[in-house]
Amino acid sequence: MRQDEIVAVRAYVVKQGGGDYHAQDARHWIVGEIATPMSRYPQYRATRTSWGIDVLGTLVVEIETRGGTVGFGVSTGGWPGAWIVEHHLSRFLIGQSPWAVEQLWDQMYRATLYYGRKGLVLNAISAVDLALWDTLGRLRQEPVYAMIGGAVRDELIFYATGPRPDLAKEMGFIGGKLALTYGPASGEEGLRKNVDTFRTMRERVGEDFWLMYDCWMALDLPYAKRLADALAPYSPRWLEECFPPDDVWSYQALRAHVAGHTLVTTGEHEATRWGFRWLLESGAADFIQPDVTWCGGLTELLKIGALADAFGAWVVPHGSSVYSYHYVVTRTNSPFAEFLMMHPDASEVVPMFSPLLIDEPVPVNGRLKVPDRPGFGVELNRERLVSVNQAQS
Repeated sequence: MRQDEIVAVRAYVVKQGGGDYHAQDARHWIVGEIATPMSRYPQYRATRTSWGIDVLGTLVVEIETRGGTVGFGVSTGGWPGAWIVEHHLSRFLIGQSPWAVEQLWDQMYRATLYYGRKGLVLNAISAVDLALWDTLGRLRQEPVYAMIGGAVRDELIFYATGPRPDLAKEMGFIGGKLALTYGPASGEEGLRKNVDTFRTMRERVGEDFWLMYDCWMALDLPYAKRLADALAPYSPRWLEECFPPDDVWSYQALRAHVAGHTLVTTGEHEATRWGFRWLLESGAADFIQPDVTWCGGLTELLKIGALADAFGAWVVPHGSSVYSYHYVVTRTNSPFAEFLMMHPDASEVVPMFSPLLIDEPVPVNGRLKVPDRPGFGVELNRERLVSVNQAQS
């Protein structure tokens, strides 16, 4: 009887405020007025929670082996994702070994093709996949990064995403990414305010500090071109995710428009090697930003990264804390990482998933050495979890 046989798969959601970065207090910068695909509607412009960015919440998947080893992974998916894990994906896991991670991924993906491919289902598969890798690391008593090739650098360097790049510079980050506030529906005044914000921040941080705008799928091509032209004197390092994920044609056109002075990037809301192959072959982005908790997990990110390397493109994963760190430290075409500033006003460096994850590392002076602890090197705060069974009882 194999001690590494999977005997239990459990799915949880997280209590309000328990580590879900889409369910912050209304005063938090991340849920305030930020340009989104819904900004064209005035009633949904003031906050991202008004149209439901927080409705799903965090999904946690836990895998237990016969020998008592327990690993876990985190994504976004809430109760619908938890149901998919426990009522569909679990059948491919129970009785199997986490050593079969490649086969298990393939079976989960193929079995959900008729209702999945991207979005919620890939989030659920990602959480399972990360739990498998965490379990493997604990079985082998090795950090995940050691199992996927080993570190190619001693430490990670970071840029910071948040409303205060000037403070991020003082904290040692190599750059700062602002969230765009106003989309096309806010007209000329909104465009002027966007440019004024960027110009003011450029004056504070100086010319050598990277400064970027995250446009979070909110723009159309004419507006994006005008924004890029207006920002050009202030040296934006890149413009990020200007359009919906499937509109590669607008990304192509914008990239051609700004070639030579501003990079164009996207991929946060794309999934699987096939989605990123489309982006790379179409020349839609200078580099890509998959989220390992959404794109299919680490198993799929390894394939996405190899594909990008063949195109000479960077892979700079979107946020996701330790799940990104273990990947980035092993890849030569991932030269830096993103740190999402989760303090309400971005004036302090705090763990991204606090209080859900215990021992979650954070950058110091913009740098971080990935811990050598087994798996992804963090533990669960179980007081923050609610199981599917508890919700149904």
